Amino acid sequence: MQEDFHYYATYCAAILAGYSHEESLTICYSAQFVDLCSRTYLSSIKAPLSAATTQLQLEMMDARTDVIGLQDITRIWASFHFLPGDLYVKKKWRPKVYMNKYRLICGPNSDLMVKTVELAKDKPLQNVGIAMHVLADTWAHANFAGTPSLVINNTGKEFYEIVEEDGSEKEIRIKFRHSASQPDDLEKRIFTNSLFQSNEHSIMNLGHGRAGHLPDYSFIKYRYYPAWGEYGDIIKDNPSDYYKAFCQMVYAMKYIRGKELFFEKDKYDVPEVAPYEHRIRQIIKKRQTLASEDWKQFGQELSGKEICDFDVNRYQSEYIQADASAKEDTFLGRFIDGAIAHKAMVSNEIMSSGNILAGFVKVLIK
Repeated sequence: MQEDFHYYATYCAAILAGYSHEESLTICYSAQFVDLCSRTYLSSIKAPLSAATTQLQLEMMDARTDVIGLQDITRIWASFHFLPGDLYVKKKWRPKVYMNKYRLICGPNSDLMVKTVELAKDKPLQNVGIAMHVLADTWAHANFAGTPSLVINNTGKEFYEIVEEDGSEKEIRIKFRHSASQPDDLEKRIFTNSLFQSNEHSIMNLGHGRAGHLPDYSFIKYRYYPAWGEYGDIIKDNPSDYYKAFCQMVYAMKYIRGKELFFEKDKYDVPEVAPYEHRIRQIIKKRQTLASEDWKQFGQELSGKEICDFDVNRYQSEYIQADASAKEDTFLGRFIDGAIAHKAMVSNEIMSSGNILAGFVKVLIK
């Protein structure tokens, strides 16, 4: 997902869950900041590098791909962007080295998702934002794994967009190119994806790189052929999945606020969202690369307040100027604590399942 959903749509969900305007801004800022809190950023403010929630392209180019390097990559991407759907799933006739990667395939409504939401309860709002980023991405990034792997994340060359015309659906072939400098062409259905690399551990085989930005566009429904499924076809219905993600965020944040006794899998606050369903589905289905303005307008109508645009440096001075003993009480200090705690929880759950791909994190969860 992108800023449109992680920032503006998360704000809308927080308002519907009962948070105030100011609280919702803290939650949605933290949700979007997950995509920007790199080691490069943390170094610039002299913050703990263990709090990194993403990796920049330049960082990835220099990343090690030995065991230690791969564990570091997996800790970040599996924890925050590709939360594993089932750490204990079984598949016949596959060796353990394959199953360790297969079990990291992202999917919604997992036991780890329940633990992610539960971990944010009774914690600062920054933790709530982190949890909402992770929850949303389980829907958008489903079927890909947050570890470099050709045998899992590669796809067949053929992708087809499924569109409605005259009351029926038809499929139109999607084309890919490998020029990151050129924007996706929605009209001609030309998208950018990662270059095929036969090396199992190539960074090009991390996450949904082989599918480009298709998982991040709410409007698109498409058919493709994943390597982990023996190149059988899968239909990914983003409009349906994004709507479920929104309803589930509302339900999750109500639980965190204490308005729901439990957070259960495969449960969504459809009644709360129902009065706005038509409007939300319109935004989700609108054919555009970024829906920020539409979500922003909707959010401002919900709260009657102005939503300030995201600024990655908004809280930087506060953190830098704070005394060492007071940094944890700053906005970024609370985000950093939340990120470290969440990464530790996910990594240690993966290790406890018998899977060494994310390593082990010795951190006390506050």
